Amino acid sequence: MVSPQTLSEGDRRLVAGWAADCAERVLGLFEAEAQKDDRPRVAIARARAFSRGELKTADEIRRRFVGGVPASDVKDPAAAAAARAAGQAVAVCHMGAHALGAAAYAIKAVRLAAPERPEAAEDEIRWQLTHMSTEVRTALRALPPVGQNRSGPLGPGLLSSGQLGTIIRDLQAGVTLPDQDDQGGRTSTS
Repeated sequence: MVSPQTLSEGDRRLVAGWAADCAERVLGLFEAEAQKDDRPRVAIARARAFSRGELKTADEIRRRFVGGVPASDVKDPAAAAAARAAGQAVAVCHMGAHALGAAAYAIKAVRLAAPERPEAAEDEIRWQLTHMSTEVRTALRALPPVGQNRSGPLGPGLLSSGQLGTIIRDLQAGVTLPDQDDQGGRTSTS
């Protein structure tokens, strides 16, 4: 039985581009600490290539853990969260629910980088919601609510608890709202 967190291959390709966009927005936080480490940048590039149909699903599922950045490789928590955002983006090839993980880690990175600006996280959520296409929004609506399905990354565990769980709940609530055009125009997932 396939998990509802998987999404179809077509939907995974759609949400992979948006997840890469979210992760790329915080990539500078990682690169500021680890200037010579290109693993998150490579992961984001692979997520984009997957979204464009340039990489085979089975090959990417086998490679999804290649080039990950262990938490111990960086000291700054914002940099670690940014690296995790890239890791979640590249894992979308396996399960579409990882797109929400990429977005949540990007928001966490922003929050950690600017603790004196609590509105920074809300601004990032707003950006993420207004920079998803209608097709991405529709695909993400198909995911079960965080914490309610055990068969994937949104099940009980890291993404469903604490700050990440709260962020994903906020994202899922925003995804269920009608499409918004707060910024005067919507981009596709690129």
